[in-house]
Amino acid sequence: MIVAVVGATGTGKSALSLDLAEEFAQRGTGMGSGTGSGTGRGAGLGAEVVNADAMQLYRGMDVGTAKLPVAERRGIPHSMIDVLDPSDDASVADYQVAARAEIERIEGSGATALLVGGSGLYVSSVINDFQFPGTDEGVRAALEARAENEGPGILFAELQAKDPAAAAGIGPRNVRRIIRALEVIELTGKPFGAGLPDEHAFWHPTVVLALRVEREVLTRRLDERVERMWRDGLVDEAAGLGELSTTAARAIGYAQALAQLRGELTEREAVGQAQALTRKYARRQVSWFRRYPVVTWLDADDPDLTTKAIATIAAAAAQSGA
Repeated sequence: MIVAVVGATGTGKSALSLDLAEEFAQRGTGMGSGTGSGTGRGAGLGAEVVNADAMQLYRGMDVGTAKLPVAERRGIPHSMIDVLDPSDDASVADYQVAARAEIERIEGSGATALLVGGSGLYVSSVINDFQFPGTDEGVRAALEARAENEGPGILFAELQAKDPAAAAGIGPRNVRRIIRALEVIELTGKPFGAGLPDEHAFWHPTVVLALRVEREVLTRRLDERVERMWRDGLVDEAAGLGELSTTAARAIGYAQALAQLRGELTEREAVGQAQALTRKYARRQVSWFRRYPVVTWLDADDPDLTTKAIATIAAAAAQSGA
């Protein structure tokens, strides 16, 4: 079965995933098969991590995404990290296909797939029984031509009329997503938002572990984390990335670092903006995972966190027959 480790940024998801992987390795078992045995990559390791942080897909974006260095991964294999250039746009649909392929490979080896990250839609796209709407090159080309000839504002106004919720979530500047939303609406006859994953149906047997930290404590940690990123060279890292795609540019911290480089913000202003956006993002993450009908919330600072997580996984596996 899949073990999803989710929660807000800064709650220790990576650390727990490594602890769980080591526990499986010590026991010589995995949840990927009925016997807990297997051959090939993953056998004897017990578990592998599949990244579900959208911004950690990008090569070179390390400091600002708190990407765990290879040397600190304790020898646990990680996939879906560093698979895109910063100039590439990320696609949830593409991610779903690639991440599920990794999970099936891991499960086929008898190991446990640990899906780890806080990007709610990316997590949901993998664990929930959901297929993204198809595409139509003709429809998309027509919409792209309209955006070029009439301007994206016209398309955004059309999306506001057809699906106000989607328009509010996408915003007027993300032309690529505006076109995609209108394409889906035309192809399906349904609002773009209706295509969100059904969180009541799992793709494969799954146990979801969500980490929580008291808000005041998390706020302090997140503020300190942003300050540490600036000390660790985020500005220099951002300067060396070159042109960023629409999705890569949304990574919190990078836009602020680049504005600082251009002289539009002081360092203190850039750090302050990044801190405020990080706190807001953490609140959205918590809200997203609270919608899950089947989820076990664990206190991230509990000294018995790993033991309780293992017990939850074992109980879920026994119930599902995995």
